[in-house]
Amino acid sequence: MAAELSPPFFDGHNDTVLKILMGKATVADIVQGYDAGHIDLPRARAGGFGGGFFAIFVPSPKGSADRMEEATGDYDFPLPGMLDQPYALDFVNRGFEVFSDLENAGAITICRSAGEIGVALEGERMAAVIHIEGAEAIGPDCAELEEFHARGLRSLGPVWSRPTIFGEGVPFRYPSTGDIGAGLTEAGKRLVKECNRLKIMIDLSHLNEKGMDDVAALSDAPLVATHSNAYAVCPHARNLTDRQLSQIAESDGMVGINLASGFLRPDGRMNSDFGLDVLLRHLDHLIKFLGEDRVGLGSDFDGALVPKDIGDCAGLPNLRAAMADHGVDTALMTKLTHGNWLRVLRKTWGE
Repeated sequence: MAAELSPPFFDGHNDTVLKILMGKATVADIVQGYDAGHIDLPRARAGGFGGGFFAIFVPSPKGSADRMEEATGDYDFPLPGMLDQPYALDFVNRGFEVFSDLENAGAITICRSAGEIGVALEGERMAAVIHIEGAEAIGPDCAELEEFHARGLRSLGPVWSRPTIFGEGVPFRYPSTGDIGAGLTEAGKRLVKECNRLKIMIDLSHLNEKGMDDVAALSDAPLVATHSNAYAVCPHARNLTDRQLSQIAESDGMVGINLASGFLRPDGRMNSDFGLDVLLRHLDHLIKFLGEDRVGLGSDFDGALVPKDIGDCAGLPNLRAAMADHGVDTALMTKLTHGNWLRVLRKTWGE
């Protein structure tokens, strides 16, 4: 692998499976390459993108998330309501089928352990951890969770931004903290315990502040936010306050830097025309509170408007170069690109 592509990036979050489920890409597109989206196998190879958490997300009817391009100043988009479980379960089952199709076509290797990720990062396919973003497909007794785990699920977000029977998410609101709404429900607390039992990682991105406090009190695993940034740099409800970062550090957890423009820019605008120095401000702040062993990438590729100097996964060498120019040495580069993710997953998954 060329020096500018090594070490490979392992990523905390992407929505590529949703692109396929919504008919905006095909499995063949991901294998052969296409001229839309952020991730396909040729661009991954070109950019040193080794893989990551591939999310199954159940979309709401057209609503606030479709209007994020309107975010040009202070804003507060109303959240969609809860989803019906049968609808969500059908969609999630289709998502599992897409994972099988991608693996059979040679695009990904589904990974169930950190060891498998390490091996896959050396291969030609993308390493893929199955993640579900929002637990609407799971009932209050959490019975579905064991079946999902058997099918390869290793990471779960109790909520997207809309409410679920388990808890509440944060709105698309700027400026705002995530201190909005109540904590976990009794079903939510049960979900945390079941995830701990099955060694399924709990993703705190999108969860509100009281919900995160409840997870911190209940969980025996590291606290992880797969795609979130520093509130001190960008005061968006989706970003983490210094208090929350300290909680994550105390648990020996992890944060993946989200490339969504509105969660990076101090003005909260969904506009990609800005330099990577803004991203580096988040990196510095996260390292200040979390240390060098607890920060990585959580791109939100295929689900967000990313900085123009990155563009898609083929543009990751530009991020690597910006970090190197910022003083990130070889050892820290290895940690930030994938080493820290493997560390926290070994601890979470009991390896």
